[in-house]
Amino acid sequence: MATFLTDLFTSIFTPGPTHSLLVATNVSFAALQIILLLLLILTYSVHFIVLSTLCAGLWWSINWFAAELEVAKRKEKEQDSRARERAQHQQHIRSDDDSGTETEGPAKPTRTADLEPVVRPTPPYESAEGRLRKPRSLASSTGDLSTDSEWDKVEETETHR
Repeated sequence: MATFLTDLFTSIFTPGPTHSLLVATNVSFAALQIILLLLLILTYSVHFIVLSTLCAGLWWSINWFAAELEVAKRKEKEQDSRARERAQHQQHIRSDDDSGTETEGPAKPTRTADLEPVVRPTPPYESAEGRLRKPRSLASSTGDLSTDSEWDKVEETETHR
């Protein structure tokens, strides 16, 4: 019992559904169904039938989701093992091809125009007078966008009163 509780506590911090977490979930839902059945017998209220149906649907969906995660894990492991086998097979083929008896074909010529980056000139910035001006960035602004300068102005006018 103590090891189950320890496993349950550590399973909270491990990703995915663990065996101890699924057992605890199933026991909890079974206990809830028993309590809802007892309350239905004692009170004859339709509400407990609805609650029991909702509980059963949630219980089924949790178990279905856990099963789907297990299927996905198995598929992922199979794909990983296939990929490793392919990589080992390719590496084995390459090591067999290193005999040095075969020659490679001529290399394709590359054009230098394809390798050089294309640099486009930036358009000059002109002022209203026709002179070139330096473009302004937000970092170099004088605080036109900030409200701090507005608060400074308000404080200055209040101190002058």
